[in-house]
Amino acid sequence: MSDTNIKKHHFKVTRKERQQLNGHNSFLIWVTGLSGSGKSTIANGLEEHLHQQGIRTYVLDGDNIRHGINQNLTFSPEDRSENIRRIGEISKLFIDAGCVVIGAFISPYQKDRQEVKRMVGSSNFVEVFVNTSLEECERRDVKGLYKKARSGEIPNFTGINAPYEVPENADIEIKTESEGIEDAIAKIANHIKKKLTINE
Repeated sequence: MSDTNIKKHHFKVTRKERQQLNGHNSFLIWVTGLSGSGKSTIANGLEEHLHQQGIRTYVLDGDNIRHGINQNLTFSPEDRSENIRRIGEISKLFIDAGCVVIGAFISPYQKDRQEVKRMVGSSNFVEVFVNTSLEECERRDVKGLYKKARSGEIPNFTGINAPYEVPENADIEIKTESEGIEDAIAKIANHIKKKLTINE
């Protein structure tokens, strides 16, 4: 099927109407950091916090996505970028549905994170950098991945034999070595409080 045969349909219920039904704005909170930095733990705790306030949310997590829609992708630089591109498109759909999306992904390349920001719109993008040192992530080694990467069992592993580009201007920085999970959740929740409000 050629592109000329694909027509975009416009439906009557709008994003704004979905937001009004939910009682809050919809946007993407992008949580980035090394493997083992605490991204998923923070995302999970944040979703619980928002859910208790009646906010419609959904967490997109790196491992979960690779078990499903992105299971055909490797960890090569090209496939990492495609992984993030697809996640950006999924995030757009959830934002249009009126949800607050929480994405927890290593997303090591600055250009890929910026592309997601462009895709969803800068006003719909909150970047959270979970700043945990490589040494601390290796010490935790929750999944045993760093040990495997060091022994050569895992190629292209971020922080060991593949780069991680630190966010230059993250909206929020969480230092897990000195900040607890509850503090991190409170910091993010406080930052997005005004963003949740629908401006009439």
